This record gives sequence, C-alpha cells and structure tokens, in this order.
Amino acid sequence: MANEPGATEAPVGESAGPAGADGTAPRPRFVAVGAGRMGRGIAIAFAYAGHRIALVDLRPRSDEAWARLTTEATAEIEGALRGLARQGVLREEQVAPIAARVQLVRVDEAPAALAAAELVFEGVPETMEAKREAFDWLNRHCRDDAILTSTTSSILVTQLAALVRRPQRFLNMHWLNPAYVIPVVELSCHAGTDPEVLARTKALLEAIGKLPVVCGPTPGYIVPRLQALVMNEAARMVEEGAATAEEIDKATRFGLGLRFAALGVVEFIDFGGCDILHHASREMSQTIDPARYAAPAIVEDMVRQQRLGLKTGSGFYAYEGRDLAAYRADVLARTLAQLRSAGMWRGPQDETLA
Repeated sequence: MANEPGATEAPVGESAGPAGADGTAPRPRFVAVGAGRMGRGIAIAFAYAGHRIALVDLRPRSDEAWARLTTEATAEIEGALRGLARQGVLREEQVAPIAARVQLVRVDEAPAALAAAELVFEGVPETMEAKREAFDWLNRHCRDDAILTSTTSSILVTQLAALVRRPQRFLNMHWLNPAYVIPVVELSCHAGTDPEVLARTKALLEAIGKLPVVCGPTPGYIVPRLQALVMNEAARMVEEGAATAEEIDKATRFGLGLRFAALGVVEFIDFGGCDILHHASREMSQTIDPARYAAPAIVEDMVRQQRLGLKTGSGFYAYEGRDLAAYRADVLARTLAQLRSAGMWRGPQDETLA
C-alpha cells in the first residue's frame, strides 16, 4: 500500500461535504454505488487513505435483508483490513477506525449521499439495464460538477456515456483486484471526456496512493487484454502437455513476472530489440499457430525502418541524447530489486576445493 493509514479523523486538508440531516458529521466526498465486492474494495482503498466514503446500495431491501447485507459487508471490510494487519502494513487497533470510515447507505438515504459526492463509482451488475437504472439515479441526484465513473470490466465507455447527463464528466474506471492493494487503476475516456475531469480524477486517485493509467474506448482496457492472452496460452500449454501447471507457474513468477515487473512490456521490446520480437514471432507462427503468433504490422514496419529500440536509438521510445549507460544500470537495479524481493538473488560464493 502506498499510504500509511492515518488517524481516525479525516486527513488534514480533506474537504468535507455538506453536513448530514442531523447537522453533525459531514457527508463523504466519495461514493461507491453497488455494495458488492468491487464497491467494498474501493471503499477500503479510500478508507485506508484516510477518507470517509459512502457505500450505497440502490436495491430496495427488507429490514432483515438490509441487516444481512450490512453484516456481510462490514465483516468483509474488517476481514480485509485484518489481513493487511497480519502482513504488518497497519496495526490491529487501526482496523476498526479505518472500517468505520465506510458508511453503508440504504436506498432511501442514497439521494443525500449522492448530492454530496465529488467522485462517484458505479459498480452495479454488468448489464445495460442495471447500468441504466443506476445512472438514472446519478443523473437525478448528483451535482453537476461531480465526476461520474463506471467500474465496468466489459462495457465500453462510449456505450455508457449515452446514459450520463453531462457526459463530459464521465469516464470508465477499471480497478484491479484486490482494489485496495493493486496500485494501477485504468481510466478509459470517450471523445467527449473533459480533459479537466480526467486531470481531477487522476489527482484524486494519486492522492490515495493509486497509479492511474489512461487508455481509449477499447475492449479489455490494458491489463485484462494482455493478461487474457497470457492466461489462455498457459492453459493451452497444460492442455497440450507442453508443461505442467506447476512448471508454468514457476516460469511466470520467477522469469516472465520478474522481468515484466522491472521493465514494462513495450519497454521490454525496445530493450531487447524489435527485431528479436519479429524473428521470434515468425518462428512461433510457423511452429505453433500462425494466427496467434503473427507479428502486428507495427513491428514489421519498425524492423523495415531499422527502428529496433535501444540499439538503434529509436523504437517505441526515443533514445537520442539519453545516457544509455545510466539507463542500462537503472534497468539492472530494477531487476535485481525484484530478484531480491523474491528471495531469488544469491551473492558470490567462495571457491571450494574438491
């Protein structure tokens, strides 16, 4: 986690929403709509960072059903925080105060919570009907300057923007599970998303220790699109008998995973050379599957233009004028840091005589 949990009070400098109906506690600036797994994860992320957040359930429920939901949600939130305490990233006595920053809100209290919100996360089930109903609520009750987002993993931002009043304040926001642990949050904008709205959203996420990355209105965002290919190929290798699940997992954790933790995927292409990817793709397209392993046109073009990456001074990134020795040393330091973290680096051994 990037932020140490603070005291039970709101962080210094945090702006408060309008006071509640009883004139006491100000309402949270942040609202997660949908009290399921994703909403709870987002709530933990904000509460851990010192913010109060409303977790709104829009489904009408009996008193008994509401009591079951609140008990379940509270237990999950407290359980997740206790799991962090067991890992030493917070103290056990901080669990209850942090969990208390999450305010569970029933449907009849939702309008007041939404009216106070600066940033809203829609996380209802993945159907257009459910999304339409949720955004009807948000359109009616959120203030005009509130940023509205959807945490959908499957519906394009361009499809959902049509449901939003003032769509310039709308974007998709894809959190990676567990939402309160993984720093990356993927932001998918449509053509009408206001750049100022994007900047505000990024700043709010960065303030709680997250790392926002931006993509266009593309299926699968960035991470799911890449990881689906890797996971499917791993499953095929097991199916074909190429390797066992255990051997594949060792190779990915301590080979593929370590390298891509030190170097981004595109940076890795440049570091090794685009021609290496070109030749590897050609060989595997001939021996495994021509459709799965054919290099995209951009790789063919870069090889033809001799834009091979680090070794030619230009690739996906430009290297002209860069201190390449310092860059290589930085890459080595990043890689060694990952190896040390994984407990896989051994120091030099003294010579032994037979």
